[in-house]
Amino acid sequence: MNGWHGKILHINLTKKESSIERPDHELYYKFIGGKGLSGYYLRKCATKEIDSDGMAILFFTGPLVGTTSPSPGRINITSISPLTGTIGDTSVGGKFGSELKKTGFDGIVITGKSDELCGIEIIDEKVSFKACDEARDLKISEVLKKLSWQGSVAAVGPSAFNGVLYSNIMIDGHYAAGRNGLGFICGIKNLKYLAVKGSKKTSIADKTELKKAREDILRLVSASPVLMGDAGISKFGTGALFDLISSRRMIPTMNFKETSFEDPEKMNAFSYQKEFGVKHAGCQGCHVRCKKIAKDGRPLPEYETMSHFSALLLNRDKESVVNANFICNEYGMDTISAAATLACHSELTGEILKPETITNLLKDIGEGTCSERLLSKGSYRYAKEKGKKDLSITVKKQELPAYDPRGAYGMALSYATSTRGGCHLRAYPVSHEILRKPVATDRFSFSGKARIIKIAEDVNAMADSLTICKFFLFAASLEEYSKIYSAVTGDKKSAQDLLDCGERIFYNDRVINSLNGFSKEEDDLPVRFFKEQGSSGNNINVPPIDREDFLEARSKYYKVRGLSSEGMPTKEKVKELGLVWKN
Repeated sequence: MNGWHGKILHINLTKKESSIERPDHELYYKFIGGKGLSGYYLRKCATKEIDSDGMAILFFTGPLVGTTSPSPGRINITSISPLTGTIGDTSVGGKFGSELKKTGFDGIVITGKSDELCGIEIIDEKVSFKACDEARDLKISEVLKKLSWQGSVAAVGPSAFNGVLYSNIMIDGHYAAGRNGLGFICGIKNLKYLAVKGSKKTSIADKTELKKAREDILRLVSASPVLMGDAGISKFGTGALFDLISSRRMIPTMNFKETSFEDPEKMNAFSYQKEFGVKHAGCQGCHVRCKKIAKDGRPLPEYETMSHFSALLLNRDKESVVNANFICNEYGMDTISAAATLACHSELTGEILKPETITNLLKDIGEGTCSERLLSKGSYRYAKEKGKKDLSITVKKQELPAYDPRGAYGMALSYATSTRGGCHLRAYPVSHEILRKPVATDRFSFSGKARIIKIAEDVNAMADSLTICKFFLFAASLEEYSKIYSAVTGDKKSAQDLLDCGERIFYNDRVINSLNGFSKEEDDLPVRFFKEQGSSGNNINVPPIDREDFLEARSKYYKVRGLSSEGMPTKEKVKELGLVWKN
């Protein structure tokens, strides 16, 4: 095959066995790779009981990985989320995707549970199981130091074995496969790390057309102020958004009670680089290099981490924000959920957490020694037990990222409809509501947002299946990437063909969630956003969201998505998209 190797590796941890599947080519053309193939194989496994032998955790590359396509090295990791109960998937950078593709496999399906803590090492097509019980409490950097692996390593920290439902899988030290608690799944399976190294090349159908299509995308990226401008992501990372979101009065503050943070310029990306210095880094094969590293070697925080460990907690100490980010990476914890859970705790107790309290609590949570044991379970379970459920700012039990929905109604709708819980990356309406890409929309209106969100979800599902970086879609589109895909694989698909595949892949998520008991009751926002106004000022009024308008927009979304009025998949749409109705 071109673009793919045509081989899927299946690993059974219980039996310490592996086997190779060679799927029909049509499966690749239908689900593409990454998120698409992960979702397909997840449907074939148990989808409710995360501790069952049949539950899978899946690592899948896309057809562009291992080529000269722009942004070619990401990977999708998928299972059922222990935090939400929804499908849990994440796209992550680094070089793991590239190294996995070089082993000769397009993806790995891991089932079963080891009877002892183990690691999996793969060199080309050779699979080895390594007992490593002494590594259970090792932090991420300690795992990497112990292994001294020349390829790429996906590892979990102590939090995965200490009951933290928002545990991450960390790639190569500081690339986080985050949000859904997939590290916890590894903990259940007694899997400490997965190390890969390969030497195989990816076959390309038409190198001349690939070169032309690549140059088209690189020109668009070079001309993008958001990506390559003086105040763009290439220079400041995603932290470049801090000033912009703050100026729009939609930066979540004090556990989303307010939407404005005083003197934001003292806590923006420029101030971090000035205080800590900066080295530019990034995923393998990507020239944007959005990852920022301090001179002392600690990663500088991404926008959501930067915002949540400062504004959300009323914390103005930059050192503690950088340290909190470092601690979360070392213990393998999601920074968004960790910070938001602490913010819920702060509001519930009425205590403004001091910088040293924040970092000490994070260490205690990661080590399993926190006196408030439910802080490791996320804010929903913590607040519910305390009798203050409304103080958990979550959708489907997952904490919201750093965009207050009262300041962007497309974001409000996309939070509610996200299949993996509170998430900004399923549709990312920030692109048009705030960044005005591809065109500006009225951020205080639901008008037209249902269809916009649906299309954006399909586009992003395809991005995660090709395993490209969504940032590149600020400049390019599926029009350009369809040419890349066709040149690499020889499977001629237009932009509309890819969009149709994206619709199939996203709808499959809705089917999986429906099988796990999700309906329109979970497609909702915290009550705070309907009853409390944001922080108006600077000629910007931030009222509560009108609930009737929200419900009307949700109903319109269900209609354009092909769901029932209850938000459930329909047999007709499942058949139309070529999916399976029941397991």
